[in-house]
Amino acid sequence: MTHEHHDSQGREERDRAIGRREFLKGATTLASAAIAGGTKAAASPARSAATPAFLGGTPVRDTMLEARLPGPTYYDEDERRELVEVLDNRSPFRWWGSDRKGKPPDKCSNFEREFAEHQHTKYAVAVTSGTTALMTAMAGLGVGPGDEVILPAWTWYACYDAIICAGALPMFAEIDDSMDLDPTDIERHITPRTKVVMAVHILGEPADMDPILEIARRHKLKVLEDCAQSAGVTYKGHPVGSMGDCGIFSFQVNKTISAGEGGAVVTSDPLVFERAARFSDVGVLRDGYKKALGTEPRLKQFAGGQFRMCEYTGAVMRAQLRKLDRIVADFRDKSRRVEEAIQDLPGIQFRKKNDPEGRLGNWVYIRTSGKEQRDRLMKAIRAENIPADPMEGSALLPVVPHIEAKETIWRDWPSFASPEGKAIPYGRAACPRTLDLYDRYAGVPMDPKFTDQDVADIVAALRKVYPAVMQS
Repeated sequence: MTHEHHDSQGREERDRAIGRREFLKGATTLASAAIAGGTKAAASPARSAATPAFLGGTPVRDTMLEARLPGPTYYDEDERRELVEVLDNRSPFRWWGSDRKGKPPDKCSNFEREFAEHQHTKYAVAVTSGTTALMTAMAGLGVGPGDEVILPAWTWYACYDAIICAGALPMFAEIDDSMDLDPTDIERHITPRTKVVMAVHILGEPADMDPILEIARRHKLKVLEDCAQSAGVTYKGHPVGSMGDCGIFSFQVNKTISAGEGGAVVTSDPLVFERAARFSDVGVLRDGYKKALGTEPRLKQFAGGQFRMCEYTGAVMRAQLRKLDRIVADFRDKSRRVEEAIQDLPGIQFRKKNDPEGRLGNWVYIRTSGKEQRDRLMKAIRAENIPADPMEGSALLPVVPHIEAKETIWRDWPSFASPEGKAIPYGRAACPRTLDLYDRYAGVPMDPKFTDQDVADIVAALRKVYPAVMQS
């Protein structure tokens, strides 16, 4: 194809893009005029198309747009081939069994090696879920009764549960407009008993690691990065999970890459790795892990869990890992195009970006004045047959009833048996800023395989409804 053809094609695409922007601006003006004048959307075909559907206009789409689960949408012959090899070898257990040629199982061990390399860490331990990865990380960091762990007030239950299962005390800190742990709220929670700061990279946005790491180093604390919702994300060029003392990942079906379930712990600290590897496998250190450790083991067998990943999961995850960078690039492309196309809307504010280049981009979040306006905006977006939700994928932990009541399986559980555990207040008083922020954001989920038309429909819907809701 000639350069002239490329130039001509490029001009045509730019002209179409400019024309669409002008149309969308016109649609916005008509929608605002309809509200201001109290007119009905059915006044004319043009007005009907431009007026938001929640005011009686025609929706942008005839049916609801669906954002699918990213990992499974990329399944192809790569996952099938990896799985068939496990079936043919009849060796689903990762540590022993062999095919007819005497080849030992290697899906999990190869995945660990490849995943550690991808995340720029020395070691990885593959486990059954993100939750067991968190429990394994707690053991790896030596967290136990009498210790305190600082975590964000808005994150998934597993973060809290892993601390409780270790017998330690959760200390909730506020989040900021990135929806991640607010670095400015960490130090007021530090006590002589604090051992770990848990930085959760929530919903594909990396936490602001520079100040978090600086505070942790100054106070001689460990940093655990929860990357469950952020595989493939980076912070200032560093893969998440590689900056703290260890990181955890989830491969549950909602995550960037997935085998349905699964998880991993990554670290570059040999002692953290040995503790984690042992804890995940009844306290022993298998020969494969001894080889990966590269030095003489420092620990003896101790009581542990049984969180080993099986070869079927390892097989799917090897294939998924090879697609991770492509999935991330596709996510970023869709969210970038949406945000760039609506950034000129008066007063629009997006979720804070701690690293605009490193985020996953699996959501586009818009800030509102509060719950009432947020709910109106979500209703208006949904009326255009575009999905919209509040802050998703986690929980406001301090106000969850069983957490506020400090309920555990055993009445005298170590976490709350100490004077500090008995005295610590949870509930709304523990996170007023987090509760306020939660009520402010409306989000549109992205699908890395959205078509150009899907992206255009999202843009058209947001340009139609944003002025109508935010300026009414």
